[in-house]
Amino acid sequence: MKIEMLDLTVGELVEGYQDKGDDGVFGYGGRLDIRPPYQREFIYKGKQREAVITSIIGGFPLNVMYWAARDDGGFEVVDGQQRTISIGQYRNSEFSVNDQYFHNLTLKEQANILDYKLMVYICAGTHRDKLDWFRTVNIAGEKLYDQELRNAVYSGSWIASAKQDFSKTGCPAAGLGGDYMTGSPIRQDYLETVIKWIADAEDATSIEDYMAIHQHDENADALWEYFRSLIDWIEGTFTKKRKKIMKGVDWGILYNRFKYEELDPVEIEKETARLILDDDVDNKKGIYPYVLTREEKYLNIRAFKPGMRQKAYELQNGACALCGKELDISEMEADHITPWSEGGKTIVENCQMLCRPCNRSKGKK
Repeated sequence: MKIEMLDLTVGELVEGYQDKGDDGVFGYGGRLDIRPPYQREFIYKGKQREAVITSIIGGFPLNVMYWAARDDGGFEVVDGQQRTISIGQYRNSEFSVNDQYFHNLTLKEQANILDYKLMVYICAGTHRDKLDWFRTVNIAGEKLYDQELRNAVYSGSWIASAKQDFSKTGCPAAGLGGDYMTGSPIRQDYLETVIKWIADAEDATSIEDYMAIHQHDENADALWEYFRSLIDWIEGTFTKKRKKIMKGVDWGILYNRFKYEELDPVEIEKETARLILDDDVDNKKGIYPYVLTREEKYLNIRAFKPGMRQKAYELQNGACALCGKELDISEMEADHITPWSEGGKTIVENCQMLCRPCNRSKGKK
């Protein structure tokens, strides 16, 4: 991997600055792609972008920016997009600072801004080199998230297409599956989650592995079709929408495992409704994986309170209910006499204290 420092002025950075909307933002004489298709939208608020210009006017240092070198001789901004766009917008008099646009400044004041020195690190190397480096450096300003770093490393036609569906404010994925997803499209949360799911479905070893395989695909239509099929499966299997507890479930992993099984939506809804009303179920979100897998770990069944444990311990005279060994309460565990799955409740009458070996052996039966 090769890392170089580039000293350049604001004037050089904004030479030929153009904002083409969805087609991107460019500067540095057209050689710099300031907002590649995989990158986030401009999110700086007024005071943030004004602070960038105030720092330049005052001669204060801006944080280091990071670019990635491309094979065609150009560059892409990895970190510093927000600052770069703020500088370009001010140069084009799109906003004012202290009631003065760039064109209101004297020639000397304009020259001082255009001559301001910026510091940029340029990274060139393999995809893995870049990803490791970007994760190691102290990314400044608006923090880049893991998926944004992956997007930078595996840039290409596939990620450009995927962003249109998953990574923009008001994107199709938010409209279709926003009730089931957590995070923000603009922060790449939707994209990261769906790639994780489809990677699991296709036996890719990781998100990075999946992106490396598909980096130069013409489009990401397969990712979108997977997502649409997933949402159809969710709504066909769990027929009553409960936004509060459905949001953030690991839906893709469930879909990958159970999409070909014959499921009864009517019975699933009955059990879901019953479990929601069960006070012993602490994790209501876990109901959805539980009704498919039958694994109680998802439900976080309510534990016996200390008072219940103490009462059961006293009633047992400090002895394990199964082997009879006398122990301190700290060496024992509370257990449901009648298992929760068989209708047993988390109440003192259904509590017994067991030594750890007995509780472990009981759990394996």
